[in-house]
This record gives sequence, C-alpha cells and structure tokens, in this order.
Amino acid sequence: MKKLTTVLIAAGLIASASACSAQQQLTTKETCDRVNVAAAGGISQTPSRTLSTRAANAVRPIESVASDEMKPVVTAILEYLDEQAKETPDEARMGELTTAFQEAGSRFGQLCSAG
Repeated sequence: MKKLTTVLIAAGLIASASACSAQQQLTTKETCDRVNVAAAGGISQTPSRTLSTRAANAVRPIESVASDEMKPVVTAILEYLDEQAKETPDEARMGELTTAFQEAGSRFGQLCSAG
C-alpha cells in the first residue's frame, strides 16, 4: 500500500510540475503588450546590429506563445530583426523581409490598436 501511495504522489507531482511549466498561448492583447515592451528596446528604422539583436532576443520568446492572429506578425518581425542583425545582411532577402515587416507593422496596428 505504501508503494502505491508513493507512486501516486510521485505521479501527481510530475503532472502538476508539467502543468506549471507548460506554456499557455497568449491572447492577442497580451501578445500586443509583450511585443510593445520588446519593441521599445530596439526596433528602429535605422539599422543597428546591436539594437536588432537585442530586439530579436526580446521578441523570440514571444513567438512560441503568441496568439494565432499575432503569430505571423511576430514571426515577420523576428525574421526581419534576425537578418538585420547579421554582419552582412543579404540585400535581396532584406528587401523581401522589409516588405513583410511593413505588412506586419500594419497588421500589428490593426490588431493592437483595437484593444
């Protein structure tokens, strides 16, 4: 009986620990708030490797928990920042990513100003 109790307690602890560590998907408003905080630290029109790296590192954890509506926006922002942070960004790729970044900014404005 003691072994069964011990096994059940251990299983309960494991289950509760995994529930605590599981990441919850954010709402669109929560995603907007987190991106706003991250963006305040370094998303700018003037390319700077240091600022781009900092901003990308601030945005990166948000991507996995972003709301379904905001996930493409966060991904576009992150891809743009990652390319911009490279020693020598690929100009053709930056052109594509800049367009996607601008579209993401427009979508961000639509989703995040409505709250």
